[in-house]
Amino acid sequence: MASPTKAKRQLSQRGALLLLVLMFGVIAVTTFVIVMIFGAPKSKYPKRDPNAVEETMPPMTDPPTEPPTEPPPIVSYPDEASDMQVLDTEERIQSEHAFLMDCDTNEILAVKGGADTHIYPASMTKLMTIAVATEFIENEENDLSWDDTFTFTDEILSPLYEQSASMAGFQSGEAVCMRDLIYGAALPSGADATVGLALATAGSEEEFVRWMNDKVDELGLVNTHFVNTSGLYNENHYSSVTDIALIMEYCLSMDMSRQAVSVVEYTTKPTEQHPDGIQLLSTMFNKMYGTEVPEIKIMGGKTGYTDEAGQCLASYAETMDGHRYVAVTSKGSNKWQPVYDAFKLYGLVTGTYDMDQKGNHTS
Repeated sequence: MASPTKAKRQLSQRGALLLLVLMFGVIAVTTFVIVMIFGAPKSKYPKRDPNAVEETMPPMTDPPTEPPTEPPPIVSYPDEASDMQVLDTEERIQSEHAFLMDCDTNEILAVKGGADTHIYPASMTKLMTIAVATEFIENEENDLSWDDTFTFTDEILSPLYEQSASMAGFQSGEAVCMRDLIYGAALPSGADATVGLALATAGSEEEFVRWMNDKVDELGLVNTHFVNTSGLYNENHYSSVTDIALIMEYCLSMDMSRQAVSVVEYTTKPTEQHPDGIQLLSTMFNKMYGTEVPEIKIMGGKTGYTDEAGQCLASYAETMDGHRYVAVTSKGSNKWQPVYDAFKLYGLVTGTYDMDQKGNHTS
């Protein structure tokens, strides 16, 4: 039998439970009355009509059956124009090899010595060096900017002087920014600049040359192989007038490399070794103005010379309406022949230059 205290506690609990039930009952009855009188409260979200949804949904489309369009290649081998001229010595082109291409129609307009014949490109090689370095530096994934510097040493410079390579004039201990190395390679044709670019980007000239040959494969060039960054003679270092023209196109596809081969002069940043900087002059524009052929302007280019390659020149020009052409010559016998041969080649476009001029200057 429960004690009086325990009985009182049980009675109290039952009373509280009964009170709670009565309260819920009152709330339920009150809610029912309100709904009957005023109606259910409206939701803030409108009720969806299944038919309306079907009408507003965009129509279903079949998935694409063709792959997305790939971007066009940077360069492609040109076709022979229907009126292509095969040049010979009677037409006053003095260089052994010559080539003229219409960049807009991708056609060969004139050729001498064979479009695919192997030549030694000499410093025309630097067009590829400049372009590959530009592409690397402008790639945001690579931790290198145009203002970053590379410091030269005697170990880098001495072998180049021993080979009588053309030099921009950077000195041992001099810290040179990437931008100045590009111009140093393009304007005075500095082998010191090309080796500096190779070491700063790839860590070694051998690795950078591998990049150059990889780019050869990527561009689809079949008559080119590089051994060094500067164009110093090596029997396994060769190209063709067609391939050099296409490398020029690749070089022109990027702002920095195009500017580098197009300016007349440039002054490098001051350094401890050169407080006033180094004035770099174009080896092409110190032999021409670029306006010698009426109705077309030679915009830029790259010279080259070794005993085996002869005098070489790759250049590009534009007509007044912006039509672009590339001309390449190699194996000229003196430094003026490539210049006059370029005038004659561009004269074929405009018909405004005397093909009888020989250009056999000896000065």
